[in-house]
Amino acid sequence: MDPNRRAAWSALAEEADDLLEHLRDLPVQGGDSADAVEAEVARRFPLDRPRPPAELVRDASSLMRAHAVHVTHPRYFGLFNPPVREAAILGDALTALYNPQLAARAHAAAASAMERHVLRTLGALAGFPDPSGAFFTSGGAEANLSAVAVALARAHPEAGVEGLAATGIRPVIYVSAEAHDSFVKIARLTGLGTSAVRRIATKDLAMRPAALARAIVEDRATGRSPLLVAATAGTTAAGAIDPIAAIADVAQREGIWLHVDAAWGALALLSPRTRGWLAGVERADSLTWDAHKTLAAPMGAGMFFCREPARLVDAFGVHASYMPVTGVPAEPFTTTPQWSRRAIGVKVLLALAETGLGALADEVDRQVALGDALRAKLQAAGFRLVSATPLPIACFAPANGASAEELQALAARIQRRGRTWISYAVVGGTPCLRACICGFRTEEQDLTALVEELGAAA
Repeated sequence: MDPNRRAAWSALAEEADDLLEHLRDLPVQGGDSADAVEAEVARRFPLDRPRPPAELVRDASSLMRAHAVHVTHPRYFGLFNPPVREAAILGDALTALYNPQLAARAHAAAASAMERHVLRTLGALAGFPDPSGAFFTSGGAEANLSAVAVALARAHPEAGVEGLAATGIRPVIYVSAEAHDSFVKIARLTGLGTSAVRRIATKDLAMRPAALARAIVEDRATGRSPLLVAATAGTTAAGAIDPIAAIADVAQREGIWLHVDAAWGALALLSPRTRGWLAGVERADSLTWDAHKTLAAPMGAGMFFCREPARLVDAFGVHASYMPVTGVPAEPFTTTPQWSRRAIGVKVLLALAETGLGALADEVDRQVALGDALRAKLQAAGFRLVSATPLPIACFAPANGASAEELQALAARIQRRGRTWISYAVVGGTPCLRACICGFRTEEQDLTALVEELGAAA
């Protein structure tokens, strides 16, 4: 082996081994200001001369270790960024090594088959067994964007040629008041305009199907065109689950596309004990699921599932004489919003294969039990819960009351102390603190540490 190559890979292996062995000993959040780190990066990486790869690995590693919120830490209770399986890290490295191009299946037969194997297996859990109607994305936002694009192509195919402005159509997207704000970006990107996003009232933070039905009637009466309703399975702030089956009844009756944004909440599909929480998902026209939120895979690894594979060609199909076309199933460049794309699914497959679905189901059950334990510990420590969900997340505030400013300051003090990490949120209009159990490294002792830090920081 080339000595420079050997030294570089040895440096990377040593860093990985040391980090994984001593992660719990690191502060969850540390480092200097962003401006100071930028200056340090410029100092360490002058680009006017070459340097040995091993030196580059060591410098980059030291910076990333010192200046980051360590989302893989067992006491990170943050924003759906879990620790990653070692096999998934290796899968990411293999993908970079071979650099397969997934625009056309013939150019990356192995990587394409690996992705389809994952999509077939996971899709079957949600009632989407055909991998021809599924693809990997950069994350949930791109998957949600894909749902809107496909729904537009189905309902208004003429808009794909003439544009919405020429057709005079004014589509509407329905989401709950607690839904992810990616739909606001999507409305801008697709030309629908943010006024097309209709926020539906909630009960206990979940969309009210009756309110959805009324909004559809009102919009049709004013000349709007109801396009899509997005039910959320596990809202970002509080983990609320919309009543998917009842929303499916409304969508079916009104003839509009039903999308389920289960970017995080799809973890419930992995265990027989929790699968019923997402009852009705099998009736959806499309689904978002983030492997980097639920399957211990490195970011970004979103997934989009569509009930009717032909709809993908309607939305994304193009002809390019320079691209190979092998027939059925259709080539990825004709069925996705991307063209050149990294083989995202390789790392996901290796993560799944390292654990197995049975062990993964047990892990979901364990995290759910930890969520119950965390809520009990918080209440015993004098906090009140401001939302309810079976998913492993807690939104809470001091029982004797606290202002939004006081809660923000408390969260910031905890983050600066570095022993654990939680965030501030607003849930149903109520300011609160938010703690989410993100992955397989978190244990009961970490819940105790969180409650201790709340007392110390307060």
